[in-house]
Amino acid sequence: MAWDTARTRTLLLDAATEQFAQKGLAGTRVDAVARDAGVNKERIYQYFGNKEGLFDAVLLRALECFLMAVPLEGNGIAAVGEFAGCLFDEYTARPQLPRLLAWEGLERGDREGVTDPRAGACAENAALIRAACPQLSGPEATQLLLSIVTLATGWWALPQLGEIMSGDGVDARRAAVVAQASAMAAGPGQ
Repeated sequence: MAWDTARTRTLLLDAATEQFAQKGLAGTRVDAVARDAGVNKERIYQYFGNKEGLFDAVLLRALECFLMAVPLEGNGIAAVGEFAGCLFDEYTARPQLPRLLAWEGLERGDREGVTDPRAGACAENAALIRAACPQLSGPEATQLLLSIVTLATGWWALPQLGEIMSGDGVDARRAAVVAQASAMAAGPGQ
C-alpha cells in the first residue's frame, strides 16, 4: 500500500497549527505534533526539515488560506471596510491565525532580509485595495492592508485588552473594525 504523502502532510500541518497556536514555536514539541497527527515524528523531518520549517509551512498555509478566503469585492471605501469585516470574520472562524502571527512576531520578529513567500499574496491584496480606492497610492494601499490586518489581529491576539477597554462583544468589535478600515480607506484628511 502506497503512503499518502498529501494526507500525512495535512495531518501534520493541522496538528502543528493547534500546537503552535497554543504554545508558540519554542513551547511546541515535535513529539506532541506527531502524536496529535497520529504520524511518526520522522515524517516531520522528512517533509519540513525541522521544527522551524514546520512552523514556516504552518504560517504560509494559514496566511495564504486566510487571504485567499477573503476576497475584496466591489469598489470604494465601503468595499474596503467590508473586506476588513470579512478578515475579522475569518479570524472568528479560525482564531489560531492571529495567535500564530503573534507568536511569529514574538519569537521571530527579527528576521530582517528574509524573503517571505507570503509577500506575493499580500501584494495582491494591496493591489486590490488600490484598485478599489484609486485615491490611494500604492504605498498607501500597502500600509492600509497592514493596518487592517493589524487591527483585526489585535482583537484576537490581545483579547484581554479588548475586554478591559471595551467589553464589547464580537459584533461590536467587527463593526468597529469595519468603521476604522473605512475611515483609513478614505485617505488622509478625509
